[in-house]
Amino acid sequence: MVQSCDASILLEDKANIVSERRSERNFGMRNFRYINTIKNALESECPMTVSCADIVALSSRDGVVLLGGPNVSMKTGRRDGRESYATHVADFLPRHNDSISLVLSRFQSIGIDAEGTVALLGTLSLSASIMSITGVNELLMLAGAHSVGRVHCVNLVDRLYPTVDPTLDPDYAEYLKRRCPSPEPDPKAVQYARNDGDTPMVLDNMYYKHLLSHKGLLLVDQQLTSDATTTPFVEKMADDNGYFHDRFATALLTLSENNPLTGDQGDIRKDCRFVNVN
Repeated sequence: MVQSCDASILLEDKANIVSERRSERNFGMRNFRYINTIKNALESECPMTVSCADIVALSSRDGVVLLGGPNVSMKTGRRDGRESYATHVADFLPRHNDSISLVLSRFQSIGIDAEGTVALLGTLSLSASIMSITGVNELLMLAGAHSVGRVHCVNLVDRLYPTVDPTLDPDYAEYLKRRCPSPEPDPKAVQYARNDGDTPMVLDNMYYKHLLSHKGLLLVDQQLTSDATTTPFVEKMADDNGYFHDRFATALLTLSENNPLTGDQGDIRKDCRFVNVN
């Protein structure tokens, strides 16, 4: 969503580049090395042919399938950006405690309606937990996976301390407090809670069932059941896994085709971490 899928998140700090990874909105993103491994293998066989942006997009496609989700037919031909947009991240990516109206407006700005947004929030995580499976997934940085993976306590404690959010199921709140025993968790510590304790590594509709039982992990999750626009979609996705997969596939495809660099725009980076040196 930040200036399209152009692999800008992969750029590291260097010279006049300030990496998007510095933004608190990208807290928890990790295992970028997998993208570098894929890129190195491609460069040895087909030099300067496959962009880092296409690697990101196809990694998201394959990661979804590996997690039991639908196979999304994605186009290739993206090119890589020459900048990282650290100062722009907050303008595009919602926070874990933002209002649903703001989240809906951010997605609507790139052509994804309320139904598609609900589907994506069922598969995305602000902790970007899907990154640990597929490598960096710029397409899924918002939301890696609310259906799979985990969220750091840093993004949870506001719902637990000093008082428990009344929208949380009491037993679930106690579980979260055991996972996050301090109101001031160490960001560098391994302090996480699973997004889905029942099917933690399957991309399915259990997320929506949990929402209806007041077991939404993040505030933005639980708000889906209190908004008149989104509640009907939550109920339908909770009832029909196939419907959820179909809506998710459509929304992910739209996200992947948001204003890509093509033709003579951008570059095909030799190293995903740095812009090419001409």
